[in-house]
Amino acid sequence: MSKKIIFTEKAPAPIGPYNQAVLANNTLYISGQVAFVPGTDKLILDSIEEETEQVMQNLKAVLEAADMTFENVVKSTIFIMNMGDFARINAVYGKYFDESTAPARETVQVATLPKNVNIEISMIAIK
Repeated sequence: MSKKIIFTEKAPAPIGPYNQAVLANNTLYISGQVAFVPGTDKLILDSIEEETEQVMQNLKAVLEAADMTFENVVKSTIFIMNMGDFARINAVYGKYFDESTAPARETVQVATLPKNVNIEISMIAIK
């Protein structure tokens, strides 16, 4: 198996013993991203839309570091604090995908997320 660690300064640095992403053969496993502004300790928490947008931009940066785009994504997992935010999150998330080729996905409400954020998204992409 070929395994390559993917890292970019255009996405938040890991805050624990993990990497932004791992490319194994032709499959990219992206760690959950939250709304940190890359290169800072600042979290975007002003609105769920802005928070989701920052998460998606962080995911985009990791995909680009692996020479991929959202077109390569085959699976997403969305963790949210409040299922009442689902429609607003979905509206932002949906801007990044063509609905006819969008990835498989689950959305799960959780009790708590790291740094008390409202959303975290991880992805799997195929090259």
